[in-house]
Amino acid sequence: MMNIQIIAVGTIKEAYLKSGIDEYGKRLRPFVKLEITEIKEERLMKEASSRDIQKALLNEGERITEKIPSEAYTIALAIEGESCSSEEFAQMLEDVKTYNSQKIVFLIGGSHGLSETVKQSASKRLSFSKATFPHQLMRLIFLEQLYRAFMIIEGRKYHK
Repeated sequence: MMNIQIIAVGTIKEAYLKSGIDEYGKRLRPFVKLEITEIKEERLMKEASSRDIQKALLNEGERITEKIPSEAYTIALAIEGESCSSEEFAQMLEDVKTYNSQKIVFLIGGSHGLSETVKQSASKRLSFSKATFPHQLMRLIFLEQLYRAFMIIEGRKYHK
């Protein structure tokens, strides 16, 4: 069984998002050992300067890096990353499992994304869209795509 850890900046407060995340977590149990690690999001003023944002990203990045197991294959979710279809995502998971590691760590940044240091240290960068999504919603979207990928891998039908 594959081990997947999601390291995400921030906590989910909205009940509807928590409900969806819990549902996909349940659906994934037969396929993976899933762990979600939340990292404290830096608080910024509404009118934060570019310098303040970069400092916050560095602080969050340090906390993210501390949580990444050394043997893991890391994938940063980043808008400038490689985009792929659901079928290609499923194949990528299979390839990582076969050729790289049984432990995959996905990194989801906060409101301002991930620090360049974190993105550069990742084994791969992956984008789910050129559009920008709230990071809380991205966690739900990602889990749905992860579930869809395992349904593809298992050759099962996924009803929309």
